[in-house]
Amino acid sequence: MSPARAQFLDPKVLARIDNLELLARTVVAGFLNGLHRAPHLGLSMDFAEHRAYVPGDDTRHLDWRLFARTDRHYVKQYEAETNANVMALIDVSASMSYGSDPEGLTKLDYARFLTACLLHFSRGQRDRVGLATFDDDLRDYVPPSARNLDLALHVLDRARAERRGDLYPALLKAAERVGRRGIVVVVSDFYEEVDRAMEALRLLRGRGHDLLVFRVMDPVELEFPFADPTHFEDLETGEQMPVLPKKLKAGYDRLVSEHVAELEERCTSERMDHVLLDTSKPLDLALFRYLTIRERKARVR
Repeated sequence: MSPARAQFLDPKVLARIDNLELLARTVVAGFLNGLHRAPHLGLSMDFAEHRAYVPGDDTRHLDWRLFARTDRHYVKQYEAETNANVMALIDVSASMSYGSDPEGLTKLDYARFLTACLLHFSRGQRDRVGLATFDDDLRDYVPPSARNLDLALHVLDRARAERRGDLYPALLKAAERVGRRGIVVVVSDFYEEVDRAMEALRLLRGRGHDLLVFRVMDPVELEFPFADPTHFEDLETGEQMPVLPKKLKAGYDRLVSEHVAELEERCTSERMDHVLLDTSKPLDLALFRYLTIRERKARVR
């Protein structure tokens, strides 16, 4: 990636844009131009499937040969007409409000930037897009639709990380509401026991969705650069703990690396795409990974 593109996708630069729709449109256009790809990836007019004719369908798409064999009217559907539902589930629990950046960029900010870009890109691919926010419950829900991008961006813009989080009950409700199989993107810091997190993710994967898991972490959470004795506060419970960082660093690093590795391994073994994202890094890794799963789904259809 060129230095110019790296700066263009830098979350610190994006934080200066206070309009999510403008941010998403600008980033996606620049990203696709950098790839030198066609603007509508995975779309074609190749035949995909038949469906029963309903009044109001264009009669030019009726399959008369099939009618001659079955005496029933069926309409031909093409790849461009059978695009996916894309549902983004965003963690807005209090731990997502953390950010070590002096300019104020939090994990939730990064998640909002990423999600806005993914939804804008998906809508450009003629997908139906939706959004849900959650903490220990399902908070906002925008059903997948070709007309709901603006509403989803509005919900993203006013999302606040304030309550305690619990993946299982929140994703249980999301799984019950997300109907048609499609692509589901879960963006969270996954401060949860791995077994519990996997139980929650299986609720979605078990319904046939292509699941893409983005784990968002601040660089300080990954590196633990503290040296002086201090108090640490749990953002979700308010509990404070005195800490001697130099004595705890080795144990902290081991626990974090083990948790990250185990979640990634478990996701991979159950056919879920998992990506660890550092909020100080550009968005290109996340966009590339989403592009991969999006094109793979198009090929399967």
